[in-house]
Amino acid sequence: MAGFITPAGLGEDALTALDDRIGRQGAGATVDIGALLDDGPFTRFQKLIVLLAALAVIFDGCDTQMIGFAIPVLIKEWGISRNAFAPVVAAGLAGMGIGSACAGLIADRFGRRWAVIGSVLVFGIATGAIGFAPNVAVIALLRFVAGLGIGGAVPTCATLTAEYTPARFRTVAITITILCIPLGGMFAGLFSSVILGTHGWRTLFFTGGALPLVLAIVLMLVLPESPRFLSRRPRRWGELTKLLGRMARHVRGDVQFVDAREQGAERHLGFTALFKDGRAADTLAIWCAFFMCLLAVYAAFSWLPTMLANEGLSVQQAGYGLTLYNLGGALGALACALVITRFGSRVPLILCCVGAAVSVSLLMTVNLVQHVTVTMAGLFAHGLFVNAVQVAMVALCAHVYPTGVRATGTASAFSFGRVGSIVSAFAGAAVITAGGASSYLLMLAAAMAIVLVALALVRRHIPRAV
Repeated sequence: MAGFITPAGLGEDALTALDDRIGRQGAGATVDIGALLDDGPFTRFQKLIVLLAALAVIFDGCDTQMIGFAIPVLIKEWGISRNAFAPVVAAGLAGMGIGSACAGLIADRFGRRWAVIGSVLVFGIATGAIGFAPNVAVIALLRFVAGLGIGGAVPTCATLTAEYTPARFRTVAITITILCIPLGGMFAGLFSSVILGTHGWRTLFFTGGALPLVLAIVLMLVLPESPRFLSRRPRRWGELTKLLGRMARHVRGDVQFVDAREQGAERHLGFTALFKDGRAADTLAIWCAFFMCLLAVYAAFSWLPTMLANEGLSVQQAGYGLTLYNLGGALGALACALVITRFGSRVPLILCCVGAAVSVSLLMTVNLVQHVTVTMAGLFAHGLFVNAVQVAMVALCAHVYPTGVRATGTASAFSFGRVGSIVSAFAGAAVITAGGASSYLLMLAAAMAIVLVALALVRRHIPRAV
């Protein structure tokens, strides 16, 4: 294969297939970057990039949930009501929605590297600044700014992970990256319990802001640009050639790069491309699925303990309910990712939607107080199915949208999902007040039924393994 040195670790069949995708143009070889990345080895360097993306998401999840641990302390210290912090919560969610949309456009226009670094810098600086806040209004403003970075980090990190991971590992890698959000929440809980009691809420936010800033410095020094992004910019092909060498994919300096798998689908770029080339129906279906799924997820985050306590369970039991919901979500997301890798995404996602709707519907027939074990098992199962769907949909976005609009497509889906989370803040309170547990559980079941229909309408599902 003249003009091209094959990467170590590929089998003979893979080398033959890879060679078939490489043509000749003039004096230098033409290299298919898609085949090179998707079918090649998963090197230590690539795993390092995925690890850095995961660390960014951990701090994202940490800063997202930190305010929840600080609010009780602030209420006591400032002598104000819990309702006074509603604008703080809403401002953070609104910032996340806007941040998701903007970061996607920035990542597709200027690169994934600076979109990730910029997001981490924004939420790190804003979170740290909350430590200086004199009142609730300032906290709300800073939470909005932090939300811009928090909302931007997850979709851009997911995009970066997708573009550094070979196709056979991609769904699992994206799943693990997204699962770092609840891991970050657990991290926030651990150091909040240590810091709040001894050093106060201001030190909590100083610490929560400083750690992402340290990571941002590391990212500036270590994190490279996405190879697929670079392949679409001939002026940066020299940079790409060196980067591929670090990934055990050595190519000659005079090669030209194409992406046979994706560039044919990139006749249009920018936000409007999400509705062209036959993607309009898939885009609308994915937006609907994200909206309703995140409505269900955040309705649980925000109102599940309240609902359980309202039905007569103890505060401790209510807390266990949310913990089991999250534990089920982590296990379900990993299991679903492995299944999708083998069988594709359509059937597993639809079955998980069915499981989510059925599990919570069955709880409507149970006396939650008299059958606590059954209640906890039902919440575990519901969390397992709902979060499996939510996390797998991120991998679905990475498949549906080609490189030129992948970050925009993923981020726009998250933006609609954030709107759903904002709606859940008001809808959860309204349905619990109006009809108690039965109305709340019915809302969760209905939301996942709509997600089922939306995902069934998506045409470009991740295919079965060949």
